[in-house]
Amino acid sequence: MNHTISIFAGIKDWALRQIVQEKLNNPLGYALAALFALGIAFVLSMLPMKLAVLAVVGILAIPVVACCFLNLNFGIIVMLASAFLLGLVAKYTNAPIGTALDGLLVLMLVGMLARLIKERDFGFAKNPISIFILAWIYYNLLEVINPWAQSRLAWVYTVRTVALLLALYFIACYAFSSYKRVVNTLKAILILGLISALYSLKQEWIGFSNAETTWLHADEERFMLIFQWNRMRVFSFFSDPTTFGILMGYMSMFCLILATGPYKFWLKIGLLAAAVSMLMGMAYAGSRTPFVMLPMGVILYMVLTFKRQTIIAAALFFALGAGMILKSTNSAVIWRIQSAFRGESNDTIEVRMKNQAKIQPYILSHPVGAGLGSTGYWGKRFTPNSWLASFAHDSLYVRLAVETGWIGLLIYMGLLFTAMRTSIRYYFRVKDPTIKNLYLAFTITVFLLALASYPQEAITLLPTSVVFYIILAMIARLKDFDPAFAKQEQAVG
Repeated sequence: MNHTISIFAGIKDWALRQIVQEKLNNPLGYALAALFALGIAFVLSMLPMKLAVLAVVGILAIPVVACCFLNLNFGIIVMLASAFLLGLVAKYTNAPIGTALDGLLVLMLVGMLARLIKERDFGFAKNPISIFILAWIYYNLLEVINPWAQSRLAWVYTVRTVALLLALYFIACYAFSSYKRVVNTLKAILILGLISALYSLKQEWIGFSNAETTWLHADEERFMLIFQWNRMRVFSFFSDPTTFGILMGYMSMFCLILATGPYKFWLKIGLLAAAVSMLMGMAYAGSRTPFVMLPMGVILYMVLTFKRQTIIAAALFFALGAGMILKSTNSAVIWRIQSAFRGESNDTIEVRMKNQAKIQPYILSHPVGAGLGSTGYWGKRFTPNSWLASFAHDSLYVRLAVETGWIGLLIYMGLLFTAMRTSIRYYFRVKDPTIKNLYLAFTITVFLLALASYPQEAITLLPTSVVFYIILAMIARLKDFDPAFAKQEQAVG
């Protein structure tokens, strides 16, 4: 009897040592993990393919979602990766991935609020940009009582996206508690942008995948949009060449500006290589808007820096650009670039001007607009008999003026102006050369997106919509990590 008790006591001590003290970081733990993996593999092999895939996704998603809740900075990077890859995944599955991203944002928002209840420190949000973000959220919520709105359900679907994306700004402001976190998030954005550019070059030089080809031919209008000038326009991971082209336009400019900063030589070479890849992807995408963004970005860069070297480099850029526009060519890619400056797109511009002239009286007579979701996709879905549902706004500003009225448009323009003003102010006042270089890049990026939103809905397109609000959070927080700026603010205060 005593012998038996001693055996059980020995087994108990061994188990406690293996599990509690060594935490299964031993042969027993490895064996249990292997058995568990084999068990899961056996169960999955017995399931139908779709169910097995869903089970695998669920198994992987649980720890990722938990990490996003516990580590908001990790969650932001997951959001970025998801926003970049959403268009690619959508070509392979009809699963409601967009709704899953909304759920992830809600979870991150709950995680932030749970921390704030305990900390009660809202200093991270004390910024002029935050005031306009809150005003824009509040105004969009008030649109539910818009007397001219024909569908409350359209408001529900639209405000969900608007409010959650705006909440991402506050989540990012809270998460960016150190300079390292800002830099790591920037690295993620640049790496994802570079991968997108390289994938577009693969599409151009090697071809589309079978799933992409099927997706292209599934919709005649989509195919005609992408197949132009006897060639296929590339779109990388995204839904259309315009979305991809605009992304490459401002990200290539971002990389070029960073390459002028106080960084190591190898990093500058890497940024220049990334910029070239992005410019090539932008050219193969064939969207006109990004081609106009670049010279405007160069002009603003020249004005803000105003150095002799900058002026000479800008003059050389415009001379080379003029030469490219004036030269004759048989290349559809180069001809498309030239058409953005030669006036070949005048017919398109005239149509847009006529549409805007047509809608102006309506905007003036409806100060709070026709309600969220009254135009575009949601308008066609919820109010198909309304003439606004088929109205081609072709511009973020026109859509905002129609849906939220001229009051809403003024608030949104105030947000863009405040973001530009704040970034320029910090650019001139911070002392750290690296942070100053980043503020210069942020300023020009916001300016280019504000410019691109006139002919396109640039800021609301994934992944730009996610990148934009994260950049606004970086503008708000980055100056906090410049000791010289902090001392200067205290002295002024």
